[in-house]
Amino acid sequence: MANDIWSVADLLRGDYKRHEYGQVILPFTLLRRLDAVMAPTRQAVWDRDASLTIQNKTRLLEIAAKLSFYNTSKQDFSTIGGDPQTVAKNLRDYINGFSPNVQKILERFDLDNEITRLAGAKILYEVVGAFAKMRDLDKLTNHDMGYVFEHLIRKFAEDSNETAGEHFTPREVIKLMVNLLIAPDADTIAAEGQVINILDPACGTGGMLTAAEDQIKSINPDAQVFLFGQELNAESWAVCQSDMLMRNQRGHIHFGNSFSNDGHPDRKFDYMLANPPFGVDWKKIKDVVEDEAELGHAGRFGAGTPRINDGSFLFLQHMISKMEPVEGKGSRLGIVFNGSPLFTGAAESGESKIRQWIVENDWLEGIVALPDQLFYNTGISTYFWILTNRKTNKLRGKVVLLDARDQWERMRKSFGDKRKQINDEQIKHITELYVDAIKIAEDSGHPDHAKVKIFNNRDFGYHRITVERPLKLRFEITEDTLAALKSAKALAKWDGREAFIAALHELAGSVWSTKDEATDAMQAAVARAGAQWPGAAALQKGLWSAVSVSDAEGEVQKDKKGNVLPDPDLRDYENVPLDEDIDTYFAREVTPHVPEAWIDYDKIKVGYEIPFTRHFYVYTPPRPLAEIDTELRELEAQIQKLLGEVTG
Repeated sequence: MANDIWSVADLLRGDYKRHEYGQVILPFTLLRRLDAVMAPTRQAVWDRDASLTIQNKTRLLEIAAKLSFYNTSKQDFSTIGGDPQTVAKNLRDYINGFSPNVQKILERFDLDNEITRLAGAKILYEVVGAFAKMRDLDKLTNHDMGYVFEHLIRKFAEDSNETAGEHFTPREVIKLMVNLLIAPDADTIAAEGQVINILDPACGTGGMLTAAEDQIKSINPDAQVFLFGQELNAESWAVCQSDMLMRNQRGHIHFGNSFSNDGHPDRKFDYMLANPPFGVDWKKIKDVVEDEAELGHAGRFGAGTPRINDGSFLFLQHMISKMEPVEGKGSRLGIVFNGSPLFTGAAESGESKIRQWIVENDWLEGIVALPDQLFYNTGISTYFWILTNRKTNKLRGKVVLLDARDQWERMRKSFGDKRKQINDEQIKHITELYVDAIKIAEDSGHPDHAKVKIFNNRDFGYHRITVERPLKLRFEITEDTLAALKSAKALAKWDGREAFIAALHELAGSVWSTKDEATDAMQAAVARAGAQWPGAAALQKGLWSAVSVSDAEGEVQKDKKGNVLPDPDLRDYENVPLDEDIDTYFAREVTPHVPEAWIDYDKIKVGYEIPFTRHFYVYTPPRPLAEIDTELRELEAQIQKLLGEVTG
């Protein structure tokens, strides 16, 4: 179906650029889908509309249509393109006949301008005719129609060179995320009288939201599920909103930026899930975000702000702010991240502070590593973060790390960068591993024991210590040091500069092991030449910077109070586990190797990171050299044979 729809691009070629095809194909696909769905009740709507004399007919016409939308125009896709001369007029009449909720969706496509452009290019009649010939659009389920739209959007995204991971998520990835999010609550969901609110703040075409509802309904068909979302991309929002209309779905999908225009400011949610764009910057809304961050935890971004070129942690903080209080039902949320949020940012950076805030509040329940090449627009590795403010007693103060990177199968045909998929059996297996994580981690005999690790919250924290070593210098006058003096900014505006440097020329080739010796020799030379000695502190700094050379055997430098000065070039850093004594660690790990080093206690910082790969690293010894040599010789022989065949 998607390929048939995409074939309309042949009509657009020449009059539209490739990245513009979506401006026509998406809204026309939506119109044709709505047209097909409305066909069985179209006459009933016309009859009901003709019989009503009241002003507000909306609800009565929805009842007649047996849908949450309708169209009162006497046109449809079988009549719009009846005459090339009237096709634009007919199409506009048809669009104007839609109910207000559909009109609002179509506005996002700027369809009137596209009609004018298509008519001007004399291809509107052919485009309408191509869509009129399409059949069975009404027979597709909303779920399958979602695949069609997503396939089309993926092609447009590739042509537009869109950001990796943007727009939508493969359905098997959604299914796995929903499983991990909901599986621990299966008994609660199955209870009577369940009213469940779900949010996706970067909902795209709505695939995650509808999949979550379907999963909940499979557990409890009587549950009342309300879907809420927000989307910045106009086309994706329109597709999502139309899907909600056709499902007669309760809830609200807001159009706009989740950071600067929160569409659900006063709501809390039972479940939240999102796959926000990877590595998208928030420069355009920097002022708005930072103003809200100034409010502290009275706003959404009180834990801090990440780097300007990656808004991932802004999405997560936004979602955390919408958790149901734990005193009520509490919340669970899942979000797809790349590897960056696990470790990017040094101690006390924005990212580190956000991780610290999440972990210390005991919200991080688990992280699941997924295979690479799962997504259409990027082949990078991805991770599920699962957070909740109502952990089970066994998981309080702990975090589950689950390595599912080997749970995949090769696709028969690649789609963009997506070459792997997770089948239903693997989804079931990963879900079981996550639910039984504590039991598996405690059972060393379990076949998947190595794939599951449980950590205490504080295991991810560390003290960042600054390790200093003494500054050791020798002092010398050479052509290089004299040149350095001439170019030193500190001496540039000093009147005595030229005479001073000239006086030092007689010392060229001199080397002194101590600063005192160098001072005595240089002052004597300056006095003999009748030049002026640089007395100001800034001038002194420029002098010693030029004539001093780092030397492991040199003199240890001290300040006026007798404190040893550190060498900035030898400065190093160590991350000490949060629960380990810093001095004990230093004595064990640093002192044996660098006895003269010390800790600058004024610069100790607290940081948090989640080094996932390190925890699951398995050493693979290199192959024996003899085996590699044999293989190289065999390859050389093959190359010689091929060369011989080419040269005859």
